[in-house]
Amino acid sequence: MTGQKNELIITRIFDAPREHVWKAWTEPEQVMRWWGPKIFTSPSCKIDFRVGGKYLFCMRSESGPEVWQKGIWSTGVYKEIVPIEKIVFTDCFADEHGNVVSATHYGMEGFPLELEVTLIFEEVEGGKTKMTLQHMGLPAQMKEECRTGWNESFDKLDKVLAKV
Repeated sequence: MTGQKNELIITRIFDAPREHVWKAWTEPEQVMRWWGPKIFTSPSCKIDFRVGGKYLFCMRSESGPEVWQKGIWSTGVYKEIVPIEKIVFTDCFADEHGNVVSATHYGMEGFPLELEVTLIFEEVEGGKTKMTLQHMGLPAQMKEECRTGWNESFDKLDKVLAKV
């Protein structure tokens, strides 16, 4: 993974086996336990986990702008899957039916219609997992906000994995 200006890279170590971190990304009931920054919940998640399959995630907040309270949907297509090691997928804003929409649908500007996410899962000593996220195509002005959102989500994921 190389550094590019429209790329966000986050590496986290989770105190959980790689299989558990993998399932947290691939099983809808697991994703719904941690998806979204700290003030968001995930009321809906659909995953067709295969190359060419699609996902549809929703995050919703009780507070904040009205659009957050209605829910922000994202969708994409799985492009590459190496079991327990790597997932590559597209990332798009969507409506509740999974149709791709512009970021302006949610009051945001400057996002391309499609971004790409790569996740790498590596075993580390002590039964832990090193997970690296690479989010490509982000608008420069949104990079730090996205970093905060991902890290808040991963904080929630860390707590979920601690309970497994």
